[in-house]
Amino acid sequence: MRHLLPAGHRGLLVECADLDEVLALNAALRADPPAGVEDLVPAARTLLLRFDANTTHARVAAHVRGVNLADVRASEPSALVQVPVRYDGADLPEIAQLTGMSEAEVVRTHLAGEYVVAFAGFAPGFAYIAGGDPRLQVPRRATPRTRVPAGSVALASEFTGIYPRQGPGGWQLLGHTDLVLWDLNRTPPALLTAGTRVRFIEAA
Repeated sequence: MRHLLPAGHRGLLVECADLDEVLALNAALRADPPAGVEDLVPAARTLLLRFDANTTHARVAAHVRGVNLADVRASEPSALVQVPVRYDGADLPEIAQLTGMSEAEVVRTHLAGEYVVAFAGFAPGFAYIAGGDPRLQVPRRATPRTRVPAGSVALASEFTGIYPRQGPGGWQLLGHTDLVLWDLNRTPPALLTAGTRVRFIEAA
């Protein structure tokens, strides 16, 4: 049974078993949201539901407990974004060393993966992209960089991330893309939102 916790007067935090359950529950509740729920905020192991003043914790919790994830887990998220990448990251040699692969094998393995945006955080437009080959799971750098270029494609733990703008960061830099990840003139501003499928392709 999922662990449900009140989060303030108008929030309910759902603690899930793993990231797969977060993704499935988020998809199910977006397709059939509880009455009064205004926002869903997924994270690595939790899902936060924010609701209006006319709704109660008990009503939202009852809806969440009634969700059957069997069919949701088998379904594919509909949206797909292709991300062209130049695999020229400063940490590509270190990633190869950490994984025991050649640099070319690292690139081929990353391109072959199936990915989905699990959640967003850290900075506006920064997506935590899950999936791919578990052999590419590498730790963050021991010493973060003070400036990571915008568009940098990087690895850390089980995620691929793309830095939407220049800033500090400690992920392992694999390459870069020219896609604009965050644009206030776009609706929504973030190119990559939770549930979006991602396919990495090699930039020409």
